[in-house]
Amino acid sequence: MTHAFEPAVYEGQFGTFTITPDDRRGVVIYRAGLMVAALCFAIGVALTLWQTENPTVLQGLTLLYTGFSLALGVSLLTIHIYMAPLHRALQAFWVIGSLSALAIGHLHLEPLAVTVYNQPLSILGIGFTFAALTGIFFKEAFCFNRLETKLLTPLLPLLLLGHLFGWLPLAIEQSLLALWAVLFLIFAIRKVIQPIPPDIGDKSVFAYLKQQQLTKTGAL
Repeated sequence: MTHAFEPAVYEGQFGTFTITPDDRRGVVIYRAGLMVAALCFAIGVALTLWQTENPTVLQGLTLLYTGFSLALGVSLLTIHIYMAPLHRALQAFWVIGSLSALAIGHLHLEPLAVTVYNQPLSILGIGFTFAALTGIFFKEAFCFNRLETKLLTPLLPLLLLGHLFGWLPLAIEQSLLALWAVLFLIFAIRKVIQPIPPDIGDKSVFAYLKQQQLTKTGAL
């Protein structure tokens, strides 16, 4: 007689829990989104640094940014974060940044990358997308103590704010942008080979927080 597969039982902070195929699928989607985002970003950075005068390349950067943004949105839908308000805040940042990029792309005849470079104030809009990405890096640094995410967490605001306020010379901006692309790729690759259960986290904590929220709502 064959027995149905029984998933492993884990001991959490607030009781036992099991990891389902849906849990694993969510992690795979989360990581796939990060990988697509990292690849789009790295290709875009490479083209920016070495083919900036080519009009076709400049238009292609908009498509790459769209792919990056959509993939990041998928990851933000499937990421496991214990604090629901923080999760919703990162998703809201992504929405604001995406709408800002859409508006900038339609209001200006220049390619998106050219507009953002020539008009640093546009970072006040699309910067929300990168704030959401920074939130992912911070979460990963806190949970998994990864060196690349510890470097990426301050690097993103440093580069964006430096360009916004004109603090950084062009050579420094280019170097930081290249470093960002490399570290992002390293992060995405390491996520692919990381065991799945740690990315799911302690499901008993999620269950406990959900019950607390239901209790609070019922009391009101």
